[in-house]
Amino acid sequence: MCSGKYRLHSNPAFRRNGFTLIELLAVVIIIGLMTSIALPVYTDAVLKARISVATADIARIDGAVERYRSNGALPANLDQLGMGELNDPWDNPYQYLNIEAGVNQGMVRKDRNLVPLNTDYDLYSMGKDGISKKPLTAKASRDDILRAGNGGFIGPAKDF
Repeated sequence: MCSGKYRLHSNPAFRRNGFTLIELLAVVIIIGLMTSIALPVYTDAVLKARISVATADIARIDGAVERYRSNGALPANLDQLGMGELNDPWDNPYQYLNIEAGVNQGMVRKDRNLVPLNTDYDLYSMGKDGISKKPLTAKASRDDILRAGNGGFIGPAKDF
C-alpha cells in the first residue's frame, strides 16, 4: 500500500468534477464543423428568400403598371402608382424605365445579343450587390431580378 501522502483516491467522492482539455477541444471542433456546414446553407436560404420576395414585388408592380396602362398610357415613374418608395429586399429602390415614352432610350436593358429585354418598359431590382449595367452579360447585372419579354419572364437575370 501507498503512504497516505501519495495515495491516489479511488473513492468517487474525491474525483474532480469538470471537463478535460481534450473534451473541450472536441466540443469546440464539433461546433466549428456544424457551423461551417450550416452557415452556407443558411446564407443560401436567405438569398433564395430575398430573390422570391423581389420576384413577387416585381410581379405586383407589373400588375399595377398594367392596371394603370388600361387608362391609356404607362406611368412616367413608380410614384404615379404609389410604389415609388418601395425598396427591394436589399434596400435598393426598384428601377423603372418607360420605354414607350421614348425618353432615355440609351438606358434600355439588353440581353446577350444586345436586343432590348422589353419594348414597353423595364422594371428590375439591382440585386444583392446594388449595382447594375445595361447588358445582362455584365457581371454586375447577373444578380439582378428583372422583368423581360414584356412580362413573359420575371426572375433572376442569370436565368433569362
